[in-house]
Amino acid sequence: MLRYTFRRLLLALPVLVGISVIAFFMVRLVPGDTVTALLGAHYSEAEAAALRQKYELDRPLVVQYFVWLGHVLSGDLGVSAFTGEPVLGTIVSRLAVTVQLVVISIGFAVLVAVPLGVMAAVGRGGRTDFVATVFGLLGISVPGFWLGVLFILLFSLYLGWLPSGGFVSLVDDPVANLRHMAMPGLALGMAVAAVVMRMTRGAMLDVLGEDYVRMARAKGVPRRRLIIRHALRNALIPVVTVTGIQAGYLLGGSIVIEQVFSLPGIGLLALQAITNRDYALLQGTVLFVAVAFVLINLLVDLIYARLDPRIEY
Repeated sequence: MLRYTFRRLLLALPVLVGISVIAFFMVRLVPGDTVTALLGAHYSEAEAAALRQKYELDRPLVVQYFVWLGHVLSGDLGVSAFTGEPVLGTIVSRLAVTVQLVVISIGFAVLVAVPLGVMAAVGRGGRTDFVATVFGLLGISVPGFWLGVLFILLFSLYLGWLPSGGFVSLVDDPVANLRHMAMPGLALGMAVAAVVMRMTRGAMLDVLGEDYVRMARAKGVPRRRLIIRHALRNALIPVVTVTGIQAGYLLGGSIVIEQVFSLPGIGLLALQAITNRDYALLQGTVLFVAVAFVLINLLVDLIYARLDPRIEY
């Protein structure tokens, strides 16, 4: 297991280097730079040249990249040009909000989608299957930001049950925290729930058609035990894969939801960095999310061994 983990981490290094190259050079294709964003509409060329020299933006791009990469390898993601704070510290301070949002979204998706997918597969062609199919189509088709706006209109403005936005720390007030995170978590988790449900249904249909399931049914194994212990356990392997991938996507794809609900997470931080042309902050955020995505995929692969002992590393 340790050898496999080490090997996977080595294979992830070229991916992370490629992402760092894309993150570094792509942000510089946007018109303007950090200096013009700092100085505003009216500035002199002398002021701009002085700031570019201060932030080493006057050097060739290739040189800038390798200098930045050297700092990254030493654990330094740079300093934000707008706040003057270390990028790594800024990301860590926002991380708890995004992680909680992702956990709520994935938790909602799993709790709703897995049972619904199992019932749809067991009752194939029936009412439950029809409801699950409609739920899956709506969940995939409806944009999360539009769903978030509907939730605000319904639960905040019309019913007055939940706050329309903002954030309260879980440590300060757990109840208020959950009230603030319920709607964004639900809005972000709907699409994930639809994907996980469809995968669960498909995997369960495949497993229920296997010979060992037919044999267990012929031997008189109780229906509930047959579905949960024999079928669902093997059907969960592709479901875990999809759930892990979706969790990685949510870490970097929560920008719109955090903007709609004014949540101070990594997504909103990346959006602010794009608006301000804050190169150091944007590069650090993209690289941080990429590392998290790789680690999540590694964790998913390791969970396979617990679900299916036949898998060898």
